[in-house]
Amino acid sequence: MKTLNLGILAHVDAGKTSLTERLLHDVGVTDQLGSVDAGSTRTDSLALERQRGITIRSAVVSFVLEDVTVNLIDTPGHPDFITEVERVLGVLDGAVLVISAVEGVQPQTRVLMRTLRRLRIPTLIFVNKVDRAGADPERVVRAVVEKLTPAVVAMGSVTMPGTRDAHCSSWGPADAAFVDRLLDVLAGQDDGLLADWVADASAVPYPRLRRALATQTGRALVLPVYAGSAITGAGVDALIAGITELLPAGQGDVDAPVSGTVFAIERGPAGEKVALVRLFAGTIRVRDRVRVGAADAALVTAIRVASLGADVVASSVGAGHIARLGGLTEARIGDPVGVPPERAGAGRHFAPPTLETVVVPARPVDRATLHAALSQLAEQDPLINLRQDDRQHEISVSLYGEVQKEVIQATLADDFGVRVTFRESSTVHVERVCGVGEAVEVIAVAPNPFLATVGLRVAPAPTGAGVSFRLGVELGSMPPAFFVAVEESVRRTLRQGLRGWEVPDCEVTMTHAGYWARQSHSHGSFDKSMSSTAGDFRSLTPLVLMAALTSAGTRVHEPVHRFRLEVPGDVLGTLLPALTRLDAVPTDTVGHGTSYLVRGEIPAGLVHALERRLPALTRGEGVLETEFDRYRPVSGPAPTRVRWDNNPLDRKEYLLAVARRVGGR
Repeated sequence: MKTLNLGILAHVDAGKTSLTERLLHDVGVTDQLGSVDAGSTRTDSLALERQRGITIRSAVVSFVLEDVTVNLIDTPGHPDFITEVERVLGVLDGAVLVISAVEGVQPQTRVLMRTLRRLRIPTLIFVNKVDRAGADPERVVRAVVEKLTPAVVAMGSVTMPGTRDAHCSSWGPADAAFVDRLLDVLAGQDDGLLADWVADASAVPYPRLRRALATQTGRALVLPVYAGSAITGAGVDALIAGITELLPAGQGDVDAPVSGTVFAIERGPAGEKVALVRLFAGTIRVRDRVRVGAADAALVTAIRVASLGADVVASSVGAGHIARLGGLTEARIGDPVGVPPERAGAGRHFAPPTLETVVVPARPVDRATLHAALSQLAEQDPLINLRQDDRQHEISVSLYGEVQKEVIQATLADDFGVRVTFRESSTVHVERVCGVGEAVEVIAVAPNPFLATVGLRVAPAPTGAGVSFRLGVELGSMPPAFFVAVEESVRRTLRQGLRGWEVPDCEVTMTHAGYWARQSHSHGSFDKSMSSTAGDFRSLTPLVLMAALTSAGTRVHEPVHRFRLEVPGDVLGTLLPALTRLDAVPTDTVGHGTSYLVRGEIPAGLVHALERRLPALTRGEGVLETEFDRYRPVSGPAPTRVRWDNNPLDRKEYLLAVARRVGGR
């Protein structure tokens, strides 16, 4: 049986989880329809999810459509949990993007659609909530064409929208306007179809159009649009038929070498680590040993797969499936399993978190427990960027928004018995290298107290390139472990630049290397005082690197969001000065009847201030959309962040902390 790994994505409150529940009910997995409002949904299992009516963690449920097993993944819609969506994208065969028939295309809808198109994930659009007052499916379809992509085909019509009697009808070969639209959209991507259409439009049979629609949908060239209501069930049968007909099942050879990826980490009832793995090729059986990431091969102790709405124990799992694997104790999110898969869409797709906060335990004695608990949460969400400052005795995490605080707070209290509060959130800046800088310290030459020679050159790298480490010395000039120690120390040190912010993009070249070979006394015992160790290189590298960085110079950059703001025309005169006071820079103002559309950019740290002031500035009629754009140089005094390391910028302080002395040997 074929397998389709299907993601349900949407802006928050578009009805994504309700659609998941409707699909499970209509295909016979559940007898009773789950309700978000009643907290009875199958996929929202966390207490906080049920209380708030939002999805926080992705959930996998399974059902069968004809000869296809569908693994349905319900993802969060709230932008604070965008990392959950990011991890799911790399394992999908197809997606359903849900859009509200009332609110229409919303900020998160745009972000998701851009990513789906970039990753070429086959997608169906479902215009939900056609039964709600104010629903206008035709307006939403026009907005999709205008704001998302013109390559869409509406698959049916809705009568009596905005009422509980809203009815959805599918179009077919007898609907001339529908057939013409199909030809128009499909021929734009198919030269053969275009030639036949030009020669004689009536000679293109409808079955050929449906086959072309399935082909182009599977190649993510065309997006069919369905409409309906997850609550009443209207139009859902047509969507189910579309999933079966138009979305391609996963491909994979069960006899090939094992190849998969870890896209989520959970904890079992006894606290054991459970890895959620999408398998692209091969077969994994219980008691098999598989390699995960860079770690040694691990023994698979348990396999569970989704089946008809429940998790069931399995003895094996084959290509195309998603499974929960036990025994992979060193697994991390993003790790390849077996042979690294060649899959488009690996890596980061969304903006990084731009906020951070200090987590404060209610009782100081809980500090160690808090760190252990947050470490487990960081396994499930690596972008928390857990940081412990042993100097200030503080623990910090990164955030996408304030809702994450509530989730972390509730999880720590419920699952770990640790009550916490948070400091006010602050903006996360970065430092970018300005020029080229070099530094070197030579073994046995004062003031170097370490048995190591390290020379480093630092240069800027393009935005998004990351940190690269290169060797400008012969590979055989030192034991490999010493080079590894230098590179690891370089990457760790660059988490804090000259002003305490991370340096995300730069090239570091090792220009000098030297060591003292292993020394021993006549009786053969090891003389550590006369022999270089990896620890010497780990300790010396931060001093050299920060000296090179000081020579090169860095500049602090702040995160900036693009904004799109629709406001009544008569408030524009008072709005624009208010935007200026918030350091927002309007770049485009366009009139639309009695309203205006203002586009521009604003520092990420001031987005929440704009959101708070907007209702008063626009009589509650302003509609604001924002999303991360880039980092830009800070104007004025550069903000700094308190260091949590041993501060290699202060040589005396650093050596006292690391070597317990301040001079050479």
